[in-house]
Amino acid sequence: MKKRAFTLIEVLLVIGIIVLLAGAIIVAINPARQFQKTRNTQRTTDTLAIRNAIAQLQVDNQGRWVCTSSQNYQNSLPTNTTYIIATGTESANQINLSCLVPDYLQRLPRDPSLDPNATETQYTVRINETEGNRLEVCAPNTEPAGSSPICSR
Repeated sequence: MKKRAFTLIEVLLVIGIIVLLAGAIIVAINPARQFQKTRNTQRTTDTLAIRNAIAQLQVDNQGRWVCTSSQNYQNSLPTNTTYIIATGTESANQINLSCLVPDYLQRLPRDPSLDPNATETQYTVRINETEGNRLEVCAPNTEPAGSSPICSR
């Protein structure tokens, strides 16, 4: 009686195919990359929300910027890159945008890599004079590190 068995080549071929499929699946569902994409999507959503809230505040005030919570920028938005803070006293390169809450935003968004109760947001705002005084809200801490900032214009 002859016993039927797989040859060595058949076994190695099946193992090779399994390794290729496993590698493709691991690359497709790379969890670290998926978390980075999720955080970057949140940053995009946050910058759009801040920009839209600022625009709505100006519309409600006949095109003027009025933000009494800000010490440095009560009557005009900054033309240099300025970090947005949610509460507290501003330094030279910060703007307190708590005037947007609760009328225009439920809460001031913070970068998803920060503690939700942090006073800083890690987002920036400025009026870009080189592009026709367009409002620009950016998230400079994009992932992976070193990639271009996410900006809403």
